Amino acid sequence: MADCSSIDSALFNDDLWQEQLGISYDGLTYVSTGKRLDATSFDKYRKEGGLIIINSIPEQAVLNCLQSPLTLMGSDALRGHPRAAGACSRVLGHYVRERGIITLMEAIRKMSLLPAQRLESASSQMKTRGRICLGATADLCIFDPMTVKDCATYEEPKLPSQGIVHVLVNGTFVVRDGKLVTMDENTKPPGQAIRGIIRD
Repeated sequence: MADCSSIDSALFNDDLWQEQLGISYDGLTYVSTGKRLDATSFDKYRKEGGLIIINSIPEQAVLNCLQSPLTLMGSDALRGHPRAAGACSRVLGHYVRERGIITLMEAIRKMSLLPAQRLESASSQMKTRGRICLGATADLCIFDPMTVKDCATYEEPKLPSQGIVHVLVNGTFVVRDGKLVTMDENTKPPGQAIRGIIRD
């Protein structure tokens, strides 16, 4: 498993990163070339900037997180990382269906209700999300649990997932029958910004 970051990140400001991450230069992949780095290429790209894949997350750490009752699911992945396109599908296909690490219902709960409940104190808008009930915001993903699967890779990080039948945002189809709904330039996107209270 891997993270994604900028190669000019402060994480790499000193030589301690190798010890902290438990990897060396060959544990880094420069996104634009898809090649593993060495000391020379690392120094070169540090000056040029760009995204890198950091291959440093043990599989057991992922399993522990998935099974923890405290864990919520989502993705803050940068472009260039496959989890930006396939985080939830990866869990549903690989860890739920193929490996049985957690149940389907627990995975859905960790992706929907639990994150909404966690954010309710920051924004009252979250009280109508993550639920299917009267008065809730109709943000829905309809998928086939037997075929859902992430397809994005480090080489092709934007590939859409399989098995996603419909996606509705605020009651409006954005994916219908497995295909992205195209909107003309005059159509207002259905998504809404989540606003919270600014605290001192």
